Amino acid sequence: MRTTPQPLPALRPATRADLPRILALLADEDRVTDPADVVVTAAYERAFAAIDADPRNELLVLTRATGDPADEGENQGEIQGQHQDQDQDAILGCLQATYIPGLGKGGAERVLLEAVRIRADVRGGGLGRTLMELAIERARVRGCALVQLTSNKRRTDAHRFYAGLGFVRSHDGFKLTLDS
Repeated sequence: MRTTPQPLPALRPATRADLPRILALLADEDRVTDPADVVVTAAYERAFAAIDADPRNELLVLTRATGDPADEGENQGEIQGQHQDQDQDAILGCLQATYIPGLGKGGAERVLLEAVRIRADVRGGGLGRTLMELAIERARVRGCALVQLTSNKRRTDAHRFYAGLGFVRSHDGFKLTLDS
């Protein structure tokens, strides 16, 4: 018996229409938030517009893209235990990539990956790895010499995940919150 293969995951730039679904992903790492419950404030609108207009920033989303019919039967892109969305363009994950020019690394550009999320109900099926591999390849094609990211010290599972992708701990990060 032939099974219908799941569409392959694809990475694409976010659109304004994706904003509520992205904010839902960012709202809670441990559960699925209904995008209909998300309030898209003027501040979020301004931030999205600024990211979208800046050639050194990309807000990227991982979606299901229709696979090649020749791949039928191989179940490429299949996600075990996957929530069955009817929307083939359901957002499964997201991240922000900021491309930074610098004098280090021989003047090469680097990419900073932030706000990396996979929807809670589809974790554990390889989508995080797919999201990161596609983002890394995008940076490589752009000519970046380094991919960097930070992760909250409490997210030990994420640290193991990043180490499994080849990332190494190299620096301690610091933050200073500025009052408005």
